[in-house]
Amino acid sequence: MPAATARSGRPAGMSGDHRGERQPAAHLPVARVVVDVPLVHLDRPFDYLVPEALDADAVPGCRLRVRFAGQLVDAYLLERAERTEHGGRLSYVDRVVSPEPVLAPEIATLARAVADRYGGTMIDVLRLAVPPRHARVEKEPPAEPPPPPEAPASSWERYPRGDAFLEALRSGRAARAVWQALPGEDWPTRLAEAAGSVAAQGKGAVIVVPDHRDLARVHEACVRLVGAETAVALSAEAGPAKRYRAWLAVRRGVARVVVGTRAAAFAPVVDPGLLVVWDDGDDLHAEPRSPYPHVRDVLAIRAHNAGAAMLVGGFARTAEAQLSVDTGWAHEIVAARDTVRAAAPRVTAIGEHESQDARDPAARAARIPSVAYQAAREALTAGRPVLVQVPRRGYVPGLACQSCRTPARCRRCAGPLALPGRSADGEPAPPYCRWCGAVDAAFRCAACGSRRLRAVVIGARRTAEELGRAFTGVPVRTSGAAEVLSTVDGEAALVVATPGAEPVAGGGYGAALLLDGWALLARADLRASEEGLRRWMTAAALVRPAPDGGRVVVMAESGLAPVQALVRWDPVWHASQELAARKEVGFPPAVRMSSVDGPPATLAVFLDDVELPPSAEVLGPVPLGEPDHEGNTETERALIRVPRADGRALAAALHAAQATRTARKEPDPVRVRLDPLELI
Repeated sequence: MPAATARSGRPAGMSGDHRGERQPAAHLPVARVVVDVPLVHLDRPFDYLVPEALDADAVPGCRLRVRFAGQLVDAYLLERAERTEHGGRLSYVDRVVSPEPVLAPEIATLARAVADRYGGTMIDVLRLAVPPRHARVEKEPPAEPPPPPEAPASSWERYPRGDAFLEALRSGRAARAVWQALPGEDWPTRLAEAAGSVAAQGKGAVIVVPDHRDLARVHEACVRLVGAETAVALSAEAGPAKRYRAWLAVRRGVARVVVGTRAAAFAPVVDPGLLVVWDDGDDLHAEPRSPYPHVRDVLAIRAHNAGAAMLVGGFARTAEAQLSVDTGWAHEIVAARDTVRAAAPRVTAIGEHESQDARDPAARAARIPSVAYQAAREALTAGRPVLVQVPRRGYVPGLACQSCRTPARCRRCAGPLALPGRSADGEPAPPYCRWCGAVDAAFRCAACGSRRLRAVVIGARRTAEELGRAFTGVPVRTSGAAEVLSTVDGEAALVVATPGAEPVAGGGYGAALLLDGWALLARADLRASEEGLRRWMTAAALVRPAPDGGRVVVMAESGLAPVQALVRWDPVWHASQELAARKEVGFPPAVRMSSVDGPPATLAVFLDDVELPPSAEVLGPVPLGEPDHEGNTETERALIRVPRADGRALAAALHAAQATRTARKEPDPVRVRLDPLELI
């Protein structure tokens, strides 16, 4: 082995200067590095000797090339040391790729902590934290840091604890809060005001949002309040050069306020004073790559390590955010009930049985009840746009038997049938299989023999088509999939959007119709209720207040908890109910839970070998996906849960088990995820 395990007394990556200037190497002969080798049993620092020719460039945080197990691999230099504890002969660093100290000491410490929490490897986290090098951009002369901006005036007076939170930011205290934004709130400006309060003190702020539309709004608000030199946007959509230039401005201490999507949680701001995650329930905040960290948890770890303030904001509230309030880790910032009632639209819930009572022919043609049709008609007559939220995109993405409601399946492969839309001559096209593409014009239900089909969920395109016939002369716009609108004007129009793709309307929508609510709530998912309410509240928050005529009609039974929370606009109550229910049945966030996926035989061996904490309970395994003709599945999943206090022990046990597998070069993969959003 060419290098030894580092056993320095101080955490790896804690040497060097936080501002990223090149520091003298002091002729320390040993470089402690983390190598880019994604094997769990090699998840530790290794020591190398530094040649005299590379002594000046080999600064903590720079990129290196080292020889590891006979191959040249990439590496990051964590720190320089006088000696090594390795008893054998050390190899030399092959070359310094760039003397730019891209790995900040704080981010190195954060990467190690995130890897430990999720049972992953540090190098996997660093792939998320440090963008690929762009040599030409790196050679550009660095800009001079601008002076701290003036603290912007705040408009948090509608929240009893809002001004107190901003005062804590101005005084440098590590305040932590969960903020419930009022419907219609200009939340990008509120977040910009909070970021500007810490930037005025010479500290950094990181704001993480779900997608590029939110990023554009928040970045624009930050630039307006603190200036374009101080605030930068980090997003992969900006392109490699532009993104790396902005990232280097942050690393070099030029920019103090960072707005970005998921990876921006690791943005190396100098002296972080505020960390923000907006809409933490959005699944875009969950990293799909190993070790699958969630932005909310990454920022919580970072706030603890750096002594920074943290803000979790959104229109709805997750059970995880509620737990942080209940445990005293964070305080809540909520408006008084009379303020909420004045800002919220009027919400009406219509159950499925009631939605069939529409007597107006136009309402029947549009598949909406009379109440919803009337609300839309009144808003359009007043010259205001109407938002129509549809759970799915497409035409008719799901079909079932009209008689017995059995899902319609393909006779060739048992895949789900769907309707593609109308044919070229305007006639309805026959159903087709979404798996194999075969057309099934002669469908017959396997359960009851009926030939009639009904839509399980009507897609956005079909809904737009039907609404266009019901509201003749009214423009119909769609937003979803590859055609997502950021904004629409305030003129009368119908805007059909899928969840998460609702554009902002100038002056607010006059009404919102939330169709097929049961499709959101009936999903076999632990977070179905929470996610359904979050999507509804995000859409309803774009509607004008009730005193201004704003109406929201949701197609769901009024007795359901998320519907009640929407009608009363009380996400805190729903989050408390959701958290209590999960505590009762033992599901996250009341406990720490891991999902382990793999081939049945491999998974069985893994569960036998892993040394779990005594408090651990194994659930399953259960098959994933559809079984083959013999009833077998290629993958199974087991769930392992422990009390929250044993979460670190669970992560360590799973990490050790994976390390044993990689050391043995086991061929079949086993995927381990801690606290995943999807459990089944």
